[in-house]
Amino acid sequence: MFDNLSDRLGDVFDRLRRHGALTEADVATAMREIRVALLEADVALPVVRDFVTAVREKALGQEVLRSVTPAQMVVKIVHDHLVEVLGGDEGTARVNGIDLNAPSPIVVMLVGLQGSGKTTTAAKIANRLKGQNRKKVLLASLDVQRPAAQEQLAILGRQIGVVSLPIAPGERPVAITRRTLQTGRTEGYDVVILDTAGRLHVNEELMLEVAAVREVAVPHETLLVADAMTGQDAVNVAKAFGERAGITGIVLTRVDGDSRGGAALSMRAITGKPIVLMGVGERIDAIEPFHAERIAGRILGMGDVVSLVEKAAETVDQEEAEKLAAKLEKGRFDLDDLAAQLRQIRRMGGMGGMLNLLPGIGKIKKQLDEANIDERIIKRQEAIISSMTKDERRNPKLLNGSRRRRIASGSGTSVQEINRLLKQYQDMADITKKMKKLGPKGLARHGLAGLLPGGLRH
Repeated sequence: MFDNLSDRLGDVFDRLRRHGALTEADVATAMREIRVALLEADVALPVVRDFVTAVREKALGQEVLRSVTPAQMVVKIVHDHLVEVLGGDEGTARVNGIDLNAPSPIVVMLVGLQGSGKTTTAAKIANRLKGQNRKKVLLASLDVQRPAAQEQLAILGRQIGVVSLPIAPGERPVAITRRTLQTGRTEGYDVVILDTAGRLHVNEELMLEVAAVREVAVPHETLLVADAMTGQDAVNVAKAFGERAGITGIVLTRVDGDSRGGAALSMRAITGKPIVLMGVGERIDAIEPFHAERIAGRILGMGDVVSLVEKAAETVDQEEAEKLAAKLEKGRFDLDDLAAQLRQIRRMGGMGGMLNLLPGIGKIKKQLDEANIDERIIKRQEAIISSMTKDERRNPKLLNGSRRRRIASGSGTSVQEINRLLKQYQDMADITKKMKKLGPKGLARHGLAGLLPGGLRH
């Protein structure tokens, strides 16, 4: 998300940095370019107007024009105002995007249009609350409009080990709500998630149904699930639900597929409600809390190392990491270890997902694109390693020509791809041996101690 906006703003700031001192004309030109960049990113016009006016007033202050690095001051002003527009730290007070400061069972109601990703989001939130917060969660589908919608939620519930309310054919949404609340109270659930029905557009029938359910459920959280890729339409939907459904927060889905990001900037400003979660992929764990400060950093090419570290902490298998550390300490590294590293990269969102969180990556994004980094390579490399025998994985020297042809046939790849993988493995194995020879003290002298896993730093 925000790729286009980030590129455009990066160009604006690069031009500002070429000036030793800034004049009012320089700032005016930059503000015009920022205005165009925001509009092209699908940010709503009133939001753009307010944003540019506020930034211009601060940027024309004497302390900016006379500062040692005026361009950096302008970047800071834009950054701080982006944080403000995106909601400051409103969303960070929530636990995994949900306000859990209420008596059990806490009722969370999801509303939005059909196709916005409500059902998948309900399962993602349940999975996160169950896994990270040890909450007992009950899922309930109130969608009697869309064929198989209730069964879809039940299937997702089984996949993540979360109970969904048994389906009663012919039961209406309000009755389902009452049964859900009763089950939640009598069976000791911490959180109840209500997945309401959507329509293809905002209409009176949809709003009346949401109002009826809301009256019975009295939800602690009413979250609007909106597709980030719908741009200005998402803003109109947010406004309608904000006025009629009393939403408390917004969940943006398909954030990974939208390079503009204008919906995120507009929806918070227009509804006054915080964006609390964002869906960043199709996997059931591909959802993360929305942090305004971190998102502003991503937009301005400052990266988001905190999120990268958190993602690593969530996905790393501690036992697997300790075993690898012990092997590295002895200078050993085989293809099973390489496969484990590939799985870790995939769990963290692939190379693209990781690179987007690193500072300054926007500057080399085009070169990376030209280098044609293909996320499918990771899966193909895993397939190659899976097609090897245990002995071959432990001792790659066994891989002669006939064995490589067999593996290529079994993994649906080519011998050339196997050769590239083995070259990659050999490079990593050589580094491991050098690390062993240097030892922890030698690594520290060379400034490389930080590259070692925790188990190798003494």
